[in-house]
Amino acid sequence: MTTFVDRVVLHVSGGDGGHGCMSVHREKFKPLGGPDGGNGGHGGDVRLTVDTNVTSLLEFHHGPHRRAGNGRPGEGNYRNGGNGQEIVLRVPPGTVVMTPGGEVLADLVSHGMEAVIAKGGHGGLGNAALASTRRKAPGFALLGEPGETHDVVLELKSVADVALVGFPSAGKSSLIAAISSARPKIADYPFTTLVPNLGVVTAGATVFTVADVPGLIPGASEGKGLGLQFLRHVERCHVLAHVLDCATLDPGRDPVSDLEAIEYELQQYGGTEGDLSDRPRLVVLNKVDVPEARDLAELVKPVLEDLGYSVYIVSAVSHEGLRELGFALGEMVKTARAATPLVETRRIIITPKAVDDAGFTVTREEDSEGVRYRVRGERPQRWVRQTDFSNDEAVGYLADRLARLGVEDKLLELGAVAGVDVVIGPEDNAVLFGWEPTIAAGTPLAGPRGSDDRLFQ
Repeated sequence: MTTFVDRVVLHVSGGDGGHGCMSVHREKFKPLGGPDGGNGGHGGDVRLTVDTNVTSLLEFHHGPHRRAGNGRPGEGNYRNGGNGQEIVLRVPPGTVVMTPGGEVLADLVSHGMEAVIAKGGHGGLGNAALASTRRKAPGFALLGEPGETHDVVLELKSVADVALVGFPSAGKSSLIAAISSARPKIADYPFTTLVPNLGVVTAGATVFTVADVPGLIPGASEGKGLGLQFLRHVERCHVLAHVLDCATLDPGRDPVSDLEAIEYELQQYGGTEGDLSDRPRLVVLNKVDVPEARDLAELVKPVLEDLGYSVYIVSAVSHEGLRELGFALGEMVKTARAATPLVETRRIIITPKAVDDAGFTVTREEDSEGVRYRVRGERPQRWVRQTDFSNDEAVGYLADRLARLGVEDKLLELGAVAGVDVVIGPEDNAVLFGWEPTIAAGTPLAGPRGSDDRLFQ
């Protein structure tokens, strides 16, 4: 049995970066031939890409956990580790990527669009890459950075030009089968259509797509029936076609009241694409192959035209009026396309860095436990993650980097004194230091923190 899934929660993790290698070249008569540790490989990314051959999110419903490959660690003799395997997840056009809180991260609407939703960690540098004229034989290497881990919501919104909306059993599935090559399930009971069906219609030189949206009922915008689940598939459509059942036997229903009920639900639904009330629309009076239905259609047509609607009397069974309807929809689609700017499939956004952006911030925090200073910033936090705190030389190298970045100067400016607690990172993932500014970074007499005593023997 085919299952249609248009909303999933995906748990993704980028690959961890490989650790750098600490190695010293050795050969006969040359016990300390210099550092030759290679760099660790980068972790793989988790990437989404739009593929028109994919029609639902079913694959991620059955497998919501995805993790990219880890980078390989570096090795001696200058051998760098390989990069981790990237994971490419194929999604259908119209997929919206959001945070669990509803913030839109990416809107993937056309073939080939891509978005990285979990970046892999950077590989750590080996001691060969860390060597310099001031630190000729580093006795440490940097650790690989862990990959990003996120929970994201994928929500599919059908990309179609025309949406057929109406009550259950109004004949929408029969209509899309009559005007296109789509073959949806058709039966004589309500809610036969459980998934949106797409069909391609040719009207002269205009080719457009039509979506058969599952039936709506009063209260659909509040979650009754299947409406709220599938109203999102109406959001991207340029034109709305109200399909009204003129042969219904339900007491208390007629085409005019059905139209008013569906219009109310469309107005109440607030989607991310904006209000649906401004979409061009027309009315289709269906099932006029039934004699009583034809009489009713001819009776209500002037009423609906007085309300400002273009009305078409059709029969999906006898195909009466379908040609006129197809050309009318084609003209409306052509007008809507002309008024809609083309979607760019590739876009490069360049955000210049502010002139006074130091790349980090230092804030003073005070509570019942005392005073501490918190350092935030992409580079300081990445450097901390890559530091092996069991190696004193690596810790000294971290202190040098922070000092060159200006962290110590900023701490002194804010009134920090020796012994005060300094926290690097956010509240949920931070490293605590007892600050001791006893050695200035780069002082010629003292040498850099973390230097190797073997060089002076």
